[in-house]
Amino acid sequence: MSDCRREWNREDELPVYLAGPIATGPNQRKTYGMFSSVEGAFDSKTIDFDNYAVGRKGSRTPRSGSRERVLDARDPVGKTSSEGQEGSQTHSPGETEDVRPGVVVRYSSGMESSNGESERLLIKGGRVVNDDQSLYADVYIEDGLIKQVGENLVVPGGVKVIEANGRMVIPGGIDVNTCLMKSHLGTRPADDFLQGTKAALAGGTTMIIDHVIPEPGKSLLEAFECWQEAADKKACCDYSLHVDIPQWNETVKEELEQLVQDKGVNSFQVYMAYKDWYQLSDSQLYEAFSFLKQLGALALVHAENGDLIAQEQTKILRMGITGPEGHALSRPEELEAEAVFRAITLGNRVNCPVYITKVMSKSAADTIAEARRKGSVVFGEPITASLVTDGSHNLNKNWAKAAAYVTSPPLSTDPTTPDHLNTLLASGDLQVVGSAHCAFSTSQKAIGREDFTLIPEGTNGVEERMAFVWDKAVAMGKMDENQFVAVTSTNAAKIFNLYPRKGRIAVGSDADVVIWDPDSSKIITAKLQQSASEYNIFEGLECRGGPALVLSRGRVVYEEGQLQAQQGAGRFIPRKQFPDYAYQRIKFRNQAKSKQAVTRGMYDGPVYDVFTTPKYITPSPSAKTSPTSHQPPPIRNLHQSNFSLSGAQADDFIPRRSGHRIVAPPGGRSNITNLG
Repeated sequence: MSDCRREWNREDELPVYLAGPIATGPNQRKTYGMFSSVEGAFDSKTIDFDNYAVGRKGSRTPRSGSRERVLDARDPVGKTSSEGQEGSQTHSPGETEDVRPGVVVRYSSGMESSNGESERLLIKGGRVVNDDQSLYADVYIEDGLIKQVGENLVVPGGVKVIEANGRMVIPGGIDVNTCLMKSHLGTRPADDFLQGTKAALAGGTTMIIDHVIPEPGKSLLEAFECWQEAADKKACCDYSLHVDIPQWNETVKEELEQLVQDKGVNSFQVYMAYKDWYQLSDSQLYEAFSFLKQLGALALVHAENGDLIAQEQTKILRMGITGPEGHALSRPEELEAEAVFRAITLGNRVNCPVYITKVMSKSAADTIAEARRKGSVVFGEPITASLVTDGSHNLNKNWAKAAAYVTSPPLSTDPTTPDHLNTLLASGDLQVVGSAHCAFSTSQKAIGREDFTLIPEGTNGVEERMAFVWDKAVAMGKMDENQFVAVTSTNAAKIFNLYPRKGRIAVGSDADVVIWDPDSSKIITAKLQQSASEYNIFEGLECRGGPALVLSRGRVVYEEGQLQAQQGAGRFIPRKQFPDYAYQRIKFRNQAKSKQAVTRGMYDGPVYDVFTTPKYITPSPSAKTSPTSHQPPPIRNLHQSNFSLSGAQADDFIPRRSGHRIVAPPGGRSNITNLG
């Protein structure tokens, strides 16, 4: 290593990858050093690694010849002998053998493997995959951040080397839809922030965004603080929070402003379902969208027609259908599609970005796709369950198994729905994959054993989310590896203003990294899951692809099936308002669609005279019903005719006595007493 130091004793002889690991050419930075800040690292730009790009002929030496130089003479990692390079060879795609060795972790002399708490990590020999580019590169991590990305990195001594052996190195997954503290009749899911985030890490997800769900009439701020306190104590990975809006009034508006300005929340969910509980009317939705747009927040929408669902539930219960099948029967697919269309229409009128959560049916997904083609700023989020299974399980003879699939909107009974949703996801018509993870136990589901409307809604999916996207989309040839990164991580980071801190392998980004093994395969079973629930709705399904190693903020938390997560290690990640990914087009749409009055002269022609009809006056109550209140008789409108072809008269509303005694009839009294 002393030779290396003598070789680099002058600044003008510094190699390019040390002087500027990212920026090259005439604009490379002037301040040298391994950990100097890189200009443009957070400008959402593609890293310029063209010289190392996969498949570029003659632009790089074989990976087997790359090695890192270290600045500590005691470190055996930098050996130049053949002995030092054994076990570290990786091959380009054309040279890859059928069976690749597993991920290997090697420690420098004097280091200890204390639960992966090394401050310095070097991921060597992997293929870095972002949403827009794949390249062979090493990744150096220190203090929970990515410090260098490239080949032949210069790293300090005392690093822990992780041999990726040609596997994919991808950003940690981001699950934007979990409900880990959702209350149902006083009970909460089996998976709290501890078990839920453990399951997330085991599946390659390194950040979640959970839903804060205040009780109607309760404070949004108090609910937010309650959620944050619980997550700070238990979360094993980084997290953020949506806040749901159960009602709409001036107090809510004040709290929304505080949450955006002071608490780092930029997304709020409104409900078009759950009548008399969470449902907002169309006029309230219009006001909510308008206000959220002013705040620069994103409007999340649970889209179902709540009025019709309430009618259908009453009808089905009267028919004697009380089992889980009644849940799907009362929520037909067109009620989801109609609500999605209505939400998009309201968003277009307000010019507010709309994010549809839990896209469960083909018609709802097609509605979103068609709206996006017409220019609407709308995003669609299918969930793990809707991409993998269908609603046929609601008809299962086993009540507990049927109830396990109850969620809202319900899983579609059309068996072709999962394939259709995966196709739209691969084509970009749907943008993000969530899990809607809300795992209630069987005993909790049994609360609704005699009434399907009382069954707690929710399914598992946070642990299986990324693997099933790979299995159903990438392994089936619908999607490439870059799109896989986009729908499981990067798009979510961009939409919710976490990018490039999250969702990218780049200098300066958080070291949430997953080494992904596309060749792994497993059978899903509740016996091996991290979730505390005793069942898994994907039980028995084979799944291709999965994480071999997971880093959360630079710590190894999952390695070859072994979870090493620490309770309370997760941080709350605040998010700023006006995310560019959602609001850039909104700004230009405001300019293009601005409403202006037409300049014209005053009208000075004749004006037709009309008579205003007085408002209808409620008839005065009778003395029997209101003996103490005396009201004047109603005023009869003389402009209305007494004649009606229907036999109705204008004064029919006036109460009449059953009989009248006429003392002096017109024309005088008659003496006729007998007509015979």
